[in-house]
Amino acid sequence: MPTDTPQPSFVLVRPQMGENIGAAARAMWNFGLDRMRIVAPRDGWPNPNATAMASGAGRLLDEALLCEDIAGAVGDCTYVFATTARSRDLTKPVYSPEEAMAEAQRRIAAGQKVAVLFGPERAGMENEDIAQANAIISVPVNPVFASLNLAQCVLLCAYEWQRASTQVTALREELAGTDWAAVQEVDHLARHYEEQLDEAGFFFPAHKADSMKLNLRNMWSRMPLTRVDVQTLHGIMRQMVRWKERGAQQKSD
Repeated sequence: MPTDTPQPSFVLVRPQMGENIGAAARAMWNFGLDRMRIVAPRDGWPNPNATAMASGAGRLLDEALLCEDIAGAVGDCTYVFATTARSRDLTKPVYSPEEAMAEAQRRIAAGQKVAVLFGPERAGMENEDIAQANAIISVPVNPVFASLNLAQCVLLCAYEWQRASTQVTALREELAGTDWAAVQEVDHLARHYEEQLDEAGFFFPAHKADSMKLNLRNMWSRMPLTRVDVQTLHGIMRQMVRWKERGAQQKSD
């Protein structure tokens, strides 16, 4: 059974290849959508090529609503979008995918039923098809190569639905078993390096030593260091010192 999650229905209008239907199902399920409706598929239904391509999203194909025409596919809906890459001689609002799915989310939250039409692979929908929609979704693609694969267009709209209907984390840090280094830990690392660099004669000439140390401190403070990073950098410096001391010992021997 379809999930209870409020969502739009995605309607594939006269799809031609079973593989594209299966890929569209997979794209929908990637983003939690499972209301697929299929209008007059060229090669009949069910289609084994669609099942093979769905790769884990076969349930959507099993539960898809098969319809003879667009009117039957969207008859229970209150608002319908039609995706098209070409300019049409029809007076309708034209949405970007992002704003279309935001509008879909608002309408669905208000209790309305929304559908999105996707045309056949060869040439998309005819004006007679689009005339049955309330609005158009136009993807801002390369004007000299505007044709999108059916599953790609489904994926794009499904992704925008996910963005509009859920809280998407724009950025997160994966710390992989560690924590951010505390200020005192970074300060200890800075002093460790200053001491060893001073002994190695790095701060030369003497009258520039203070500014060089300040630049180094500023560099450490800009770096987003974890505790593991700090431990690693301490270890690098210790090993370099040991290597120097072993070399000096070998020469004396």
